[in-house]
Amino acid sequence: MYKPFLEYLEKELFSKFDLRSRPIPAGLEANVSNRGKNKATIQSWCYECAELRKIRYTYIDAGATAQVFNSVIYPSYHYDIPLLGIDLLSFGEKKILIVLDFQPLFQEESYLTKYIEPMRWKREEYNDLAQNLEMRFYDANQYFSKYLLFARPDAETVKNRFFQAYKDYISLYWEMLEKAKIIQTKGEIQKIVKAQKDYDQYSAERDPASGLFSSYFGHEWSEKFLYEFLFEDAVPLGVPTSTR
Repeated sequence: MYKPFLEYLEKELFSKFDLRSRPIPAGLEANVSNRGKNKATIQSWCYECAELRKIRYTYIDAGATAQVFNSVIYPSYHYDIPLLGIDLLSFGEKKILIVLDFQPLFQEESYLTKYIEPMRWKREEYNDLAQNLEMRFYDANQYFSKYLLFARPDAETVKNRFFQAYKDYISLYWEMLEKAKIIQTKGEIQKIVKAQKDYDQYSAERDPASGLFSSYFGHEWSEKFLYEFLFEDAVPLGVPTSTR
């Protein structure tokens, strides 16, 4: 269901940036599950370039049972711009969820005015894809913008409406990156490093997809996937920070 979204992002990335493969820990690049009635496959890709320190995306294909496309793009530490977060899920034709956002690293008003307010005009164009749903696992005021797309559409809307919104948001993100000022001072860079690490920690502790991964691929593999690939700067609960 979401392969066109993956292919579009990939085409954009390879046409705009000088990408290099970024290593994925052995055994986490792909997996196949034969648990239960439905076969499921998971595959991940990871790249980097001068402007973007980590570009990761993952696709889960369990046929009609589940289709999931997830991606997070982390800018270089020399940029303080938000992360680009994409989470598209469907569990049959009736249970579809889309999330697309520029995820702010900071909540200061000056930061939000600089990076989030420019999204307003584009979000207004797609207000029907922002349904003000309740966030069960996350704080909507932390690492999410007020102009995110967050909806439970039908399959036809995903194909004919959301796909264009997806393209527009990605294009807007590239524009923001192109205009971003390169940060040189050590103190500011360290602030960005900490903010991105904090994002990984927050996300790893709350990501509801870990249950989905476990159901298909087992708890042990899923924990490694969560902490060694998806959110590699996070420390598993109960593990002292100093050991990482």
